[in-house]
Amino acid sequence: MTGAPAGLDVAAGPFGGLREQLLGAAERFGSGPVAQILAGLVEDVDRALREPLEIFPVCHHSPSSATAMARRLREKRPKVVYLELCEDLRPLLDELHNCTLPVALQSFATDIDGFPAEWAPLSVVAPITEASAEYQAISYALTTPGVELVLVDRSTDHVFQWEPREDPAGKGEDDETALHGDAVGVEIGDLRPRFAELEEHLLHHGKVRHWSEWWDQYVEQPLVDADYDTYRQVMVLIGSLFRRLRPEGSARTSVDEDRERYMWTRIREHLASSDADPAECLYVCGAFHAASRVAEFGLHGATGSFEISPRTATKWQYGLIPSSHSAIEAQFGLAPGSVSIAAATWTKALRRSGLKPFRLGGARKKTPAKPAKPPAAPPPPVADRLSGFLTTAPAPHGVDEQELLGWSVDIVRLARKNGYPSSTADAIAVYETSILLAGIRGRRRPTPYDFQDAAVTCIEKDAVPGRRDIARLCEILLGGDRVGAVGYDALPPLARDVLDRLEPLGLDLEKRTIQRALLDLDADPHLRPCSDLLWVLRRLVPDDAVRPIIGSRRLGERSIQESWDLAIGRNMRSIVELGYEGVTVEQVLEQRLRKAVYAPQATAAQALAAVEDSILYLGGRRLTDELGARAVELLAAERTVDDAPEVLRRARRLLSHYQATEPELPEWCQSFVTAGYAHYCTLLPTAFTDDATGARQVAAMLGFLLGMESLALSLGCDHTQLELAVQQSHPEAPDKVALLWAAQTQLGLLPLDELRRRCDELLDNPLVVPSFPLYLSGFVQALEPVPALASLVVEILSKAFARLPDPVLLPWLPKLITTLKDHAAEMVPVLIREAGRTFPATLQALDTWTPPWSAPPVAPAAPAAVPDAGPAGELLAAHPATCDAVATLLGLPPDWPTETTTTSRAAPALTTLLSDHPATTNAVATLLA
Repeated sequence: MTGAPAGLDVAAGPFGGLREQLLGAAERFGSGPVAQILAGLVEDVDRALREPLEIFPVCHHSPSSATAMARRLREKRPKVVYLELCEDLRPLLDELHNCTLPVALQSFATDIDGFPAEWAPLSVVAPITEASAEYQAISYALTTPGVELVLVDRSTDHVFQWEPREDPAGKGEDDETALHGDAVGVEIGDLRPRFAELEEHLLHHGKVRHWSEWWDQYVEQPLVDADYDTYRQVMVLIGSLFRRLRPEGSARTSVDEDRERYMWTRIREHLASSDADPAECLYVCGAFHAASRVAEFGLHGATGSFEISPRTATKWQYGLIPSSHSAIEAQFGLAPGSVSIAAATWTKALRRSGLKPFRLGGARKKTPAKPAKPPAAPPPPVADRLSGFLTTAPAPHGVDEQELLGWSVDIVRLARKNGYPSSTADAIAVYETSILLAGIRGRRRPTPYDFQDAAVTCIEKDAVPGRRDIARLCEILLGGDRVGAVGYDALPPLARDVLDRLEPLGLDLEKRTIQRALLDLDADPHLRPCSDLLWVLRRLVPDDAVRPIIGSRRLGERSIQESWDLAIGRNMRSIVELGYEGVTVEQVLEQRLRKAVYAPQATAAQALAAVEDSILYLGGRRLTDELGARAVELLAAERTVDDAPEVLRRARRLLSHYQATEPELPEWCQSFVTAGYAHYCTLLPTAFTDDATGARQVAAMLGFLLGMESLALSLGCDHTQLELAVQQSHPEAPDKVALLWAAQTQLGLLPLDELRRRCDELLDNPLVVPSFPLYLSGFVQALEPVPALASLVVEILSKAFARLPDPVLLPWLPKLITTLKDHAAEMVPVLIREAGRTFPATLQALDTWTPPWSAPPVAPAAPAAVPDAGPAGELLAAHPATCDAVATLLGLPPDWPTETTTTSRAAPALTTLLSDHPATTNAVATLLA
């Protein structure tokens, strides 16, 4: 709908004269589109002002909108206030009286249904500042008896329903947006030209740097003291202008029009159900939407043509989070410091006009009811205020010398405190330069932006001496980055539980400063629950919120003293968002651990990590056994061994923990060992030949199989399965060949001398020498499953340096270093320790030292004479059945010495003694018989 709607005679209305003037100007331009746009502006203003339901156009975080809203609410006293804000955020408004502005209303969802999975978690924030029209309307409705506040904009679920099917956030989190994170921002009254050429034209001819400065100079300052009718007509005119200059076919326009249909549908539904009088209602919306041209606009607009779609099954959680001026600026693309300047302008306008704004106190209460007023008189006819506003210059205010002098003196004082060598002369220079810049830019008096430019020009140096530059100091001076706070009573149960449980620390954790907490857990055992809670928070919230300085938590360890840096007040948003997931942090952690191990992409390594976290932070066997059983299922279902190193590391740690603390291994742990033994035996031959599987993964598999073999065999596994898997492996890569040789040596399939001979052949072969570092890398990685090879690896490496010529060794050395660094960095310390045991410790000893592998073979010593076994030997030889049974039990062949060796070799003295005294031997013989 581009022209005047049916039944609307603009020429006969109050804006007919203005319309004729604009059409005459358009004819002089000789452009048809210009005439259509100018005529459409007047039609949009006339249409909005003729609507029976009074429309209040606003701009977000605008002091002029807030001032006009406060005046209008005190004049009209509406019974119903319709507000452009997500309708499902209404319960949160009742908690604003417990907060310090600015804060943000948040809607949050982790369990999504009906949206792409990669969007999770979903988050929407709506920041509220004191210098905003929406806060004035909310405060009025919540503190005035008999007033109903109705939110009519689309729900947060519809915000994402109407988003394109791509990532709705589209940006990461930085320091400025940390309070809002990557949430989607919604605001009331977004007035900014979406036509890049128009914005560039306005900034150039307005002699300003950014849009916020243009808006402050040409809209805020002229309108902050204007009467209500003028304000209303000008804001609708600006909204209509930006709307008509938006590029055709914009997806944003389609969404905005659907929002307008949604809001008017909700308004008509409420009026029909409540029988409210439209004359006693007020509709607060953005100026852009006040100039709407959809068919559903107004109380008498089209009905039945727009159907509100149902919400998805996504479970939304709601809460209040702290906000700040800088977070709002970063969220909505405003210039740094613009919200602080708007707050300063709001304060100054209140002081100048004596207007009393609406505010929510520390306790929720309604103001006393006033006597009933007589029926309101019909509103006066609409008068044309636009013509006078557009053709008359604003009344000059002149230079506020006291304010500008105060700014100039204070910025010099702040500069000195931050290391700048500024003086009184700089204050005078800033004052004069501010006036000069305002004159050059055609302004009646210096604005905060002129003052900021003047301060940077006069005081800023080539290098910033401190943490803050002059531009940042100006922002602090003009209002600073005000940070809001959510009161204790407005926090979700989880956040209140955290603050209550940390109360024994004796710290004010709601402060935004970093506080040091010292815990002597032996002297004060009652602080141990605080320690447990801090470690759980460490696992769930960002690192800078809860940071341990002294102390750690690992399996088998307990700190006796801990020191923490706590910044919970600064990271309250994270704590509040945890409250959307559960009532306690332990419940949230348990839910997250379960969700992680039952995710479609979960792995056995992740499940073991969850088991470890459950032991460290939650305790109890129920959850740990459940997560461990899931780890067994995931390991058996895996078809790759990419996570084998992580599985080995965590499995060893958990086994050591249980063996040290439990009388027997849990059932899931036994099942994991047996399942892992069979699983890795099955995949071992394929892993040796698969190019996509690295040597590190194969070494980890061998480490699991060889390192846990004794435990696996005691649990019923078969050693033959491992031998068959090794014999069926035929790798081609040099590092995997070395791993196979190491495994064969450990299993007794390859003697150590044969392995040494093969390595010597590799060094003697000039074709293999360039790839020898890969063989060596395999041997180094084999130290984990076969630690006995450490001496052999030192020997091989020493032989390489001793035997290879320099033309071969020097190009080979960098490759050796990079190979060891990339593939076996964690095993190099083992190699170094073995080398330290092998080589001499002093230079003098090195001159005479002979490597063990180069020493001449030592002649075998003559066999020692076998001592005579005496009568006991003769007795056993005479009755061999007992010895044969013992040998069979031990797995030894029942071999007996030959007859020549069985002759008696008894000592002569012993034989003589027994012969002289035969009574003893006769008694023993009688006893044996």
